[in-house]
Amino acid sequence: MPEVTTKSRVLLEVRDLARDFDVSRPWLNRVLEGAPRQLLKAVDGVSFTIDRGETLSLVGESGCGKSTVARLICGLYAPSRGAVVFDGADMARIGKRSQMLRMRRRFQMIFQDPYASLNPRWRVGRIIAEPIRQHGIIQGEAAIRRRVGELLGDVRLSPNDAEKFPHEFSGGQRQRISIARALSSNPEFLVCDEPTSALDVSVQAQILNLMKDLQREHGLTYLFISHNLAVVSHISNRVGVMYLGRIVEIAPTRTLFARPLHPYTQMLQSAIPDITMSGRARTPVAGEVPNPLDPPPGCSFNPRCPHANDRCRSERPELRDFGGTQVACHAVEEGRIPA
Repeated sequence: MPEVTTKSRVLLEVRDLARDFDVSRPWLNRVLEGAPRQLLKAVDGVSFTIDRGETLSLVGESGCGKSTVARLICGLYAPSRGAVVFDGADMARIGKRSQMLRMRRRFQMIFQDPYASLNPRWRVGRIIAEPIRQHGIIQGEAAIRRRVGELLGDVRLSPNDAEKFPHEFSGGQRQRISIARALSSNPEFLVCDEPTSALDVSVQAQILNLMKDLQREHGLTYLFISHNLAVVSHISNRVGVMYLGRIVEIAPTRTLFARPLHPYTQMLQSAIPDITMSGRARTPVAGEVPNPLDPPPGCSFNPRCPHANDRCRSERPELRDFGGTQVACHAVEEGRIPA
């Protein structure tokens, strides 16, 4: 079997991705009040790669831009800048609708709310079969029904559940149906936008274990969005930490949890309950997230950072490599925080 090159291992590449939203007041109000337009930089220059079969998680507080990144990758938003390259193809350069449909079939999205993401008027069998019919993957109703039964079995539900409506299931079961629907087009890549945040803790563990099993069985690649570091530690190969639209640290999961470098990552990790009572020093998450419409100059984390100096308040740091961890922090670069 020929050796797979490094280039062919990369399934998704995000290059300097940005998305601005115009949140200005109506035009007449701006004219009368002399107010300028206001742009919200929801995502501001995000870059990363995901290898085949890997799980990369993006974590951060609410409003940091991680869900916007997911929607940009899936094409629900158009980027203001940058590129999304899937298996070597720049998504923005695909002009023909037929080519785009073939490409879109290869990745799917699992949404956060299992109660809102399923059509309440459709039976489960129709919900799962819809992508199969739209993409013309299988012909014939009998064959489609068999495939729906197989997919329900894959997510640990009964094939007989195809005749039921979504309201007859619990939240965890609905999320399993959402996963089955995502798998129905035989995708290679799944974007998972906080798929467990609306579920009880015990059900979260079941869904995460199911997703890991499906990844092994089908060779799937995941982008996993979450605000919970404890959740991503269970499923991720690498973790990227986002703050105000930018990635401030990205590292292999074990490295990030054993040796977080960025002060924001250290604060997030300190918020995880220490059930082993190890006695390690804890740094509580202090302060408030700045107004994204008027972010602070320099490093956007500097108003909350105990290590901030004049350089941090004037110059925005870029991601740099420190022993396998990429971190955007002047304090780490200057040795004020040991790397």
